[in-house]
Amino acid sequence: MARHTPEQQAVLAALEATLEARGFSRMEFTMERIRALLDLLGDPQKSYRNIHITGTNGKTSTSRFIDQLLIAHGLKTGRFTSPHLHDITERISLNGEPIDPEVLADVYSQVAPMVDMVDERFEESLTYFDANVAMAFAAFADAPVDVGVVEVGMGGATDSTNVIGAEVAVVTPIAVDHTKFLGSTYAEIAEVKSGIIHPGSTLVTASQPREAMAALLRRAHEVGANLVAEGRSYAVVDQNLAVGGQQLTIETKAARYEDLFLPLHGAHQAQNAATAIAAVETLLGDGEQVALSAEVVEEAFQNFTSPGRLEVVRSHPTVILDAAHNPAGMEASTRAIDREFSFRKLVGVVGMLADKEVDEMLELLDPVLDEVIVTRSTSDRSMPAATLAEKAAEVFGPERVTVIPAVDDAVAAAIQEAEQADDPYESGGGVLVTGSVFTVSDARRLLVRD
Repeated sequence: MARHTPEQQAVLAALEATLEARGFSRMEFTMERIRALLDLLGDPQKSYRNIHITGTNGKTSTSRFIDQLLIAHGLKTGRFTSPHLHDITERISLNGEPIDPEVLADVYSQVAPMVDMVDERFEESLTYFDANVAMAFAAFADAPVDVGVVEVGMGGATDSTNVIGAEVAVVTPIAVDHTKFLGSTYAEIAEVKSGIIHPGSTLVTASQPREAMAALLRRAHEVGANLVAEGRSYAVVDQNLAVGGQQLTIETKAARYEDLFLPLHGAHQAQNAATAIAAVETLLGDGEQVALSAEVVEEAFQNFTSPGRLEVVRSHPTVILDAAHNPAGMEASTRAIDREFSFRKLVGVVGMLADKEVDEMLELLDPVLDEVIVTRSTSDRSMPAATLAEKAAEVFGPERVTVIPAVDDAVAAAIQEAEQADDPYESGGGVLVTGSVFTVSDARRLLVRD
């Protein structure tokens, strides 16, 4: 979490309030408004190469992997991801670091007049996310950067980021999420996400459900895109647990990267790392996979971080923050916890959004948690703690469920409970904070000072 001065915090608060006033949703899912805005700005997104990332889970981690690999190979990068954990500067990174608050405010001052002009031309105004996208692309051009690493906000085809027409389109694992907007089947969701595959580009895709892969391949064939697919063009061929993470061997068509230490937990993060390597190979090879420097890859990975993704922020007792917020993500996280951690007692601090598959996620948590403290994050979309507690009691039984509405109080109570199962020499007690990005963000403010 970046440490800002009071003056910088004031700048960010004012900027955030201005952007939030634009609203977060739109009625018309078209690209006209964002294209008009970027046209007025001189199409900054065309001044550098781009890698575009969509999928359901793993987008942000994969984006961070790609960013780190490109930087390690001497390229200047701009990374755009969402949502943020703590403040808006995290969404726009330059060479791996969140944008400076003053620089962000200056970028907004350049973009704002053009935003107002576009608003006057259309019945529906540009959104918070639209403005963020334009600010990111303008900041990348001003820097300037060599490569933009751009994460889709939602979907793909009509997402505002899709104006970049990236030469490398990355698709992380697809699952069912955001059904109101994307559809209720793998095929429907994948069809929307396949919209980031453009003529002459290369599709780099993780393993997918059969129906999702069929939709991606159909789009790739229609536009004449090359294909780099997990299992065919790259794979994690060896994965072993290591202290503080895992040891990997990743093989691609171009090279074999052996004994890579990754300081992250979970087989899904190994998959994300492999997908990132394949994407960078493809970009640097202009559509063909070329070998990367093994030493550079090793260096890029060994100090890698992915905040809020099975992030261990404390020991004795161990406290893990994980922003899993849909069943597929929760399944990957609970599988990793079961395989890679050993607790005498694991206490969950769980807060979820009301529009998510709450029952299914609670059922996935049931086998790994001994007790559950139900809470509510500061997000307006959060499910009330009492409502979530009723659902949790049906899964865990009332005797395993406690309600503590404030996240800070819930975390403190969970740590105190876990400490009773701990000892000075071996961490037997643990706390897992999970259920939504917002819950993890609230907890992380308490537990991570810098």
